[in-house]
Amino acid sequence: MSLFGTSTGFGGNTMFGNAATDNHNPMKDIEVTSPPDDSISCLSFSPAALPGNYLIAGSWANDVRCWEVQDSGQTIPKAQQMHTGPILDVCWSDDGTKVFTASSDKTAKMWDLNSNQAIQVAQHDGPIKTIHWIKAPSYSCIMTGSWDKSLKFWDTRTPNPLLTIQLPERCYCADVVYPMAVVATAERGLVVYQLENQPSEYKRIDSPLKHQHRCVAIFMDKQNKPTGFALGSIEGRVAIQYIQPANPAKDNFTFKCHRSNGQTGPQDIYAVNGIAFHPVHGTLATVGSDGRFSFWDKDARTKLKTSEQLDQPITACSINNNGNIFAYSSSYDWSKGHEYYSPQKKNYIFLRSATEELKPRTKKGI
Repeated sequence: MSLFGTSTGFGGNTMFGNAATDNHNPMKDIEVTSPPDDSISCLSFSPAALPGNYLIAGSWANDVRCWEVQDSGQTIPKAQQMHTGPILDVCWSDDGTKVFTASSDKTAKMWDLNSNQAIQVAQHDGPIKTIHWIKAPSYSCIMTGSWDKSLKFWDTRTPNPLLTIQLPERCYCADVVYPMAVVATAERGLVVYQLENQPSEYKRIDSPLKHQHRCVAIFMDKQNKPTGFALGSIEGRVAIQYIQPANPAKDNFTFKCHRSNGQTGPQDIYAVNGIAFHPVHGTLATVGSDGRFSFWDKDARTKLKTSEQLDQPITACSINNNGNIFAYSSSYDWSKGHEYYSPQKKNYIFLRSATEELKPRTKKGI
């Protein structure tokens, strides 16, 4: 039986502003029903091919869950699947019928949402940290990046990889927007791949950040082609990097985020745990270990908004395909070690309207 209902989208702002608030939800955002029982590692909204909105979350409870997000904002749990280790990444097929899951159990699975069956489709010698679906004119496959220092490309119908590429170090984060892939590794490695015909290395980039890479997201130009990426680090900083900048010294830049003000003493500096670009406006959201999210306009180099502080880190975020819902997850990210872990604390996923707050501000004058 299919998991999919007949919801047709997400109307108005009727869902927002009704939730009870305390310090776990200071922004009064909608809480997703039945969140995972352990730290949430990844979030991903369904592609435009599906009517309505579906949200996938992977967690350290070894499970991946699917919800339908209704027009009213109500979330309906649809199904879940398990791995034998924590889920580290998730992605959708372009037609929205399948979800791919990457786990620390060294396997990746393909979850068919119509039949609610999951089968193993990839294997590495180490935990699989990233998974992405590639839809090219001449092929389609999944790309997995692992702590075994390899990138592998898989046809889901065959047990062996189509291609294996050695990475300079362990894969920490990656993003794919055809025909481009960006992989960030341990020891601040940064490799860009081109995916046309057969995936191959395009260029290596000296990292603009001085500390460990944490998250990466590709952004588009006005013609909707991938043109660069935002890279976040554990040191509260994001780099905006163009692949072929017209003026490298001017176009590429870094900015500080997820830090305390530090007016009376040293700044507290937090990891940037996730980055998501708005599909319409080209603005971006960042989420951090400080328990805040921020919205940014990279072109105007301005901050649009910073949230109130949640009582635990924000671990992941996602913006839906038409740009009107921002999802973010609140759970412990182990950044302060085990002594700060509280098993009594619940994990949450929140939904917020993304239509207005992520709009670029109109510029006054010339």
